[in-house]
Amino acid sequence: MDRLALVQAVLVPSTRTEAVAAQRGYNAAMASHESAAQPAELVIVFMTAPDADVAGRIASALVDERLVACVNILPGLRSIYRWEGELCDEAEVLCLMKTRLDLFPALRDRIAILHPYQVPEIIALPLAAGSAPYLDWVRQSTK
Repeated sequence: MDRLALVQAVLVPSTRTEAVAAQRGYNAAMASHESAAQPAELVIVFMTAPDADVAGRIASALVDERLVACVNILPGLRSIYRWEGELCDEAEVLCLMKTRLDLFPALRDRIAILHPYQVPEIIALPLAAGSAPYLDWVRQSTK
């Protein structure tokens, strides 16, 4: 069974037995593609920006400086928050960045310099699992 069929069987099983068998097959397929890159050493960093142009400029600089391997810029975000005592409701874009945990302090500091906000959102979450070739690429694409 190929990976797509395994994922589909896990997500939409017709019986409990089929679901358990599909999950075992999926787990075995993923285990056979384990990476030298341990997912725990990688993080996904969330950053919001006021618009796609600002996000693109920041993303280009971070990728060029090899602080991140990749930045996905997702438009259409609506953020509701309190700032300086005022309730704010703003359109923003969300950036998802893939990098190594050891680069986070330098990445955080660089974003703070490049970002127009006084207090930009910069949040790192551990990467729990992923495709071995992709995880290796993230490690190799960052300094």
